[in-house]
Amino acid sequence: MSKTVGLVGVGIMGSQMARKLVPAGYAVIARDIKPEAEARAREIGCTVVGSPAEVARQADVILLSLPLPEDVEEVVLGADGILSAATSGTVIVDLSTVDAFSTQRNAAKAKEKGVGYLDCPVLGRPQGCGKWTLPTGGDASHLPKAKPILDNVAGKILPVGPSGHGNIVKLLNNMMFGAINSITSEVFALSAKLGMEPKLLFGTIADSGAATVSNLFRELGPKIVNDDWSVLFSVDNLHKDMRLGIAMAKEVGAGFLVSEANQQLNAKAREAGFGAEDTAAVVKVCRAMLKK
Repeated sequence: MSKTVGLVGVGIMGSQMARKLVPAGYAVIARDIKPEAEARAREIGCTVVGSPAEVARQADVILLSLPLPEDVEEVVLGADGILSAATSGTVIVDLSTVDAFSTQRNAAKAKEKGVGYLDCPVLGRPQGCGKWTLPTGGDASHLPKAKPILDNVAGKILPVGPSGHGNIVKLLNNMMFGAINSITSEVFALSAKLGMEPKLLFGTIADSGAATVSNLFRELGPKIVNDDWSVLFSVDNLHKDMRLGIAMAKEVGAGFLVSEANQQLNAKAREAGFGAEDTAAVVKVCRAMLKK
């Protein structure tokens, strides 16, 4: 079994993967377009190369952790992309949060070259690396080659169907995240408007055993009460994921009021300059609306 693995994208999530793989004895061949990410990769112990093609020349399992579908497409299909250099038997494992349709197109191109393609988006926070759940779409015959590597970053690897189905799970999950984030922001803003101390509201509900209490509510409540906008998951990223989820719904003729209303709050938060802050910052939009 090869102890070399490729990693394209050494951002928040990718760097967490590298920090698990290097101590596990893997030679990580990394690529990122940002100098600060390259520097971080070197500090972790990765070998940094100049293109996705060079990653493919050195590794036959390549992990992707990239922001947008177009980024993944460029890395996979571009002139200096993975498929320009990958040999038959290589497996691409995309842990990015992207849409199912672009994944299916990339996977079809990979298949033409004898390259496996799995979509394994992450369910979990960056600090949970090692215990992540990876809903995995694609031809399951490629999973045994990637699994020893993925076992270092995931507690569960769950095949969920053909190519793109991992992405479907992730986007649907994040649409639910958006709904919980929006209503939590609204109720805390409203509690203050009604004269109820938000900290008391949180403590009463969080300790009640009510069916409304989720792990996300337990996380958001203290951040909102303490005006803590330090990033666990940014408004910009939530907006992006919900944009992809809403587009996915429209692709099959569905349009849902809840998700589109939640996205309006995310858009207002970005317009107000809160995009780089934690999703808890959506409460600031709700507070402003109650002052009108």
